[in-house]
Amino acid sequence: MANLFRPGAVTIPCYMVGPADRADFSPAAGGPVHKVLSTFALGCEMEWAARLFVPEMKGADGVGVGTELFIWHHAPAFASETVVVTVTFDALHGANLCCAVEARVGPRLVATGTTGQHIGARARRAAHFAALQAAAPAPSGPYHFLGLADN
Repeated sequence: MANLFRPGAVTIPCYMVGPADRADFSPAAGGPVHKVLSTFALGCEMEWAARLFVPEMKGADGVGVGTELFIWHHAPAFASETVVVTVTFDALHGANLCCAVEARVGPRLVATGTTGQHIGARARRAAHFAALQAAAPAPSGPYHFLGLADN
């Protein structure tokens, strides 16, 4: 792994909000919530944008794996609007890349957050995943709602 960046380095991809990006759950779960960019879709874009640092850092035998994603969703982004995602390289702690992320539509602050990526050897990561998967219990079927607890 090579650290080619210094704290403060920035990458700025853009993203256009599409119909598939809204919070729309199955009919059994209530169906569409609203017609704006969902926090889930926003999180995917924020993590992807932060990963743009990883290819130049990981080397030929390396891989980046997401370790954290924090999102503070401040305002909506509507269909067909372009979201500008500014990612700032905060720090590299060992093999852990930490970034700050900001998403805007024009001057409107849509979200802020942070991301983390662990950068390591692809073969070691694959062996670790295989060992965890081999030790996991057999799947029992699709997800089931277990209810809510009122504490």
